Amino acid sequence: MFQGAFTALVTPFKDGGLDEAAFERLIEFQIENGITGLVPVGTTGESPTLDHAEHIRVIEMAVQFAKERCPVIAGTGSNSTNEAIELTCEAEKAGATAALLVAPYYNKPSQEGLFRHFEAIAHETGLPIILYSIPGRCGVEIGVETVVRLAKACPNIVAIKESGGSLDRVSLLRQALPPAFDILSGDDPLTLPFLAAGAVGVISVAANLIPAEIARLVRCFAEGAAGVAREIHFKYYPLFKDLFIETNPVPIKAALGFAGRMSPEVRLPLCEMSEANSRQLRATMKSLGLLSV
Repeated sequence: MFQGAFTALVTPFKDGGLDEAAFERLIEFQIENGITGLVPVGTTGESPTLDHAEHIRVIEMAVQFAKERCPVIAGTGSNSTNEAIELTCEAEKAGATAALLVAPYYNKPSQEGLFRHFEAIAHETGLPIILYSIPGRCGVEIGVETVVRLAKACPNIVAIKESGGSLDRVSLLRQALPPAFDILSGDDPLTLPFLAAGAVGVISVAANLIPAEIARLVRCFAEGAAGVAREIHFKYYPLFKDLFIETNPVPIKAALGFAGRMSPEVRLPLCEMSEANSRQLRATMKSLGLLSV
């Protein structure tokens, strides 16, 4: 159901508010360059610093600007189950294709608590749900056994975005889950090895900047051209690494700013990149032909 290259969209800001025109341009750029789908208001979309109205507005805009040309997977996770249910239901009303639900952060629930959290959300929506395990951000991992329980108990929980950095875990998930349950990479540097271990796509940060190349990498691997996918991986690997030289989404917004696509503005407590890291990212982009000067 969710195979291919999906972009974890940034949320453009201008003078502190949403830059709707830049967001529309970004979505057009993604679709024109063959991306499979769009993922607004996830980690890369700075969801922690959007208020409730802004969060819903970004989802509405993504649906509106996509014009049914590709799926829109709305980030609707929260460390409050009730809030996650509310956001997911609002996303469904807005016309989203699916919901991406991150593990509850900060309060560190048990595996049983995680199971009940996602089960409660799944029962309140008709949207397909993609789980999102990112222990480095949340302080808790959605255990393999918990994912298996959820897949069995909730027919609309159909995929997982895996951002734990473990190839072994991808192998364990693939062995334990039904073939129809999709595994997506959540880390650009690990997309190729994750595909080799049974993932079927990526929710990509780099695709904000290079959607055609990320889409081609995933497509080539799926079509049996693993050598071409490997060439793309190694060509852009320095960029993949530099986009996480500081906390995401600061570097990708800086990169989009260098490319003239939008303001690099982020909201506190995030701030602009250091001068040294900015120089490194700019040099990497220039070496790849993504900047002319």
